Amino acid sequence: MATIMAVIPMPLGYNVKSNTSSATLRSNISRNRKSAYPTVRMKTRIHRLVEDHGIVLIPGCYDALSAAIVQKLGFHAGFISGYALSATLLGKPDFGLITRRLNWFSYFFASETGGGSALNVQRTIKELIAAGAAGCCIEIIPAEEHAVKIASARDAIGDSDFFLMARTDARVTSGKKGLSDAIARLIFTWRYSFCNVGADVSFVEAPRDDKELEEIGRKTKGYRVCDMYEGGVTPLHTPEEVKAMGFHLIVHPLSTVYASARALLDVLKILKENGTTRNHLHKMATFEDSISWLELETRYLNLKNDIETKS
Repeated sequence: MATIMAVIPMPLGYNVKSNTSSATLRSNISRNRKSAYPTVRMKTRIHRLVEDHGIVLIPGCYDALSAAIVQKLGFHAGFISGYALSATLLGKPDFGLITRRLNWFSYFFASETGGGSALNVQRTIKELIAAGAAGCCIEIIPAEEHAVKIASARDAIGDSDFFLMARTDARVTSGKKGLSDAIARLIFTWRYSFCNVGADVSFVEAPRDDKELEEIGRKTKGYRVCDMYEGGVTPLHTPEEVKAMGFHLIVHPLSTVYASARALLDVLKILKENGTTRNHLHKMATFEDSISWLELETRYLNLKNDIETKS
């Protein structure tokens, strides 16, 4: 299963000034690109999934167990968001508090607006690739600076099997001009990060209705992703419905967190009020279920077979 990291990387450091000219930016990007930079990118796991299925449904996961269940149920990819990790690891809001490496994936999280140099972007990308992640998204900050960082990220990716998303939250921050600004930022990023070596996908956060989804589908470049937040402003749709609007990836980043939290609240309320769960076992998974999720029997049989073969 492919794991897409929802990262907004880059610790504090050098920042590109917002008044830097486009010509200077292009010159800086060219100077920092490797001379052997490929003109045609390889197809990543995510590209192949889109080609095979038309659109890819990606649920969120927030720890190893949730990822194991996502994979067990036959999903082809999982999405890890900063909100989900902050909530489940720290019990805190998504205020950029996580800087951590887990044993099964690498995750680097900084401030919402991003910050730091193109070199920091490259370091983050290389760490994610080394950890086995299938991709990440970099949030758009000032558009000129973001173009430099997208190109820098692509440079770090090289010919690795890694999918790069360009994301903007401009629609969230401005009710009147947010959508047009969001689309303009993505177009600028594609134009000035050399298109052929830019991001693989455009990601506009929080469109308000189907009309806005359709506009994003018409006007943005590359593959397109939309996320479905239960209780959010974007209408909830099926994969086929958003595919018809021009999208290729549909992400449910918090469905698993919300469902797990509700289950915890329900069973703990029962336990507190009754002192036992014996009349509500139908609401809970069993030990046998966990054996299946964790593939304990498969691992045991493989170990047993290895021992018998050696003996």
